[in-house]
Amino acid sequence: MNRTLKTIITLAATVFAGTALRAQNVSDLIISEVVAVPDSVVSFKDDFGQANGWIEVFNKSQGTVNFGGCFVTDDIHNLKKSSIPKGDLRTKLGPRQSAVLYASGDSRQGTFYLNFKIEKGKTIYLVSNDGKSIIDSLGVPQNLADGKAIAKFANDKKEMIFDDIHEADPTPMSINGKHGSESKSQIMAREDPHGYTLTATSVAVVFFALIILYIIYGISGEIFKGTFKRKKSGKIDDETAAAIAMALDMDDNGETYAAIAAALELYLHDTVHDNESFVLTIQDSPASEWRNKALTFRKAPRN
Repeated sequence: MNRTLKTIITLAATVFAGTALRAQNVSDLIISEVVAVPDSVVSFKDDFGQANGWIEVFNKSQGTVNFGGCFVTDDIHNLKKSSIPKGDLRTKLGPRQSAVLYASGDSRQGTFYLNFKIEKGKTIYLVSNDGKSIIDSLGVPQNLADGKAIAKFANDKKEMIFDDIHEADPTPMSINGKHGSESKSQIMAREDPHGYTLTATSVAVVFFALIILYIIYGISGEIFKGTFKRKKSGKIDDETAAAIAMALDMDDNGETYAAIAAALELYLHDTVHDNESFVLTIQDSPASEWRNKALTFRKAPRN
């Protein structure tokens, strides 16, 4: 029994660990840009205002990836050279987001600081949190100009395939891609810099929605108020006329005439409280004792 329970727990732990590893999916991270020697005049400063070489890590997936616990190194024989601390929420990269790691040579300065400086001619490796699996790498050319970056560019920003690597101006915290591949928002910003088209479209949509709501609520209100009632033409249909004629033919007093007149008044002037079928049916009831004249006879006096 104990052996079976241990087996179940082991399998559950294995499944859970595998699920967590897939959810993190650190394989979607790449080293998108590296600067070895920053420009002495215009450079990207760290949190202490210092200009150091830096490495940009980019998440090319549509999910959030946490690279806390991963490693960065420039030595293939020492894959755990500089570790990224765990527990910092800033190590969670959202879809298409990036983080800059500063190669200051002192990792005690913070989460995003490495314990080595970038040297030209070496390769930078991003290693998984197991300390063995290389996620991505980027070689720094020996002849890389100072103030320039070696960067990976995506030919298609939708597919996020970074297969174009060359020297370029540093662009930290941004997607490296072909300038001709513009998103819809970028095209809109270029063609309508003042936002007139977007404003006009938004106003038109709002007014159109208000008109539709006005029509819907107007019709609903009329229905609930009873406005849509059956219109009376002022004429009696054939069925009603036949019923009246039959009643008149069978009646021999004025009570039926009065009832018919009252019914017609209510019907033609729309003052009937109940919604009936508007068909009058008058039948003679011979079983009624009210018309039994025999009950009104007096007995003749006896002599």
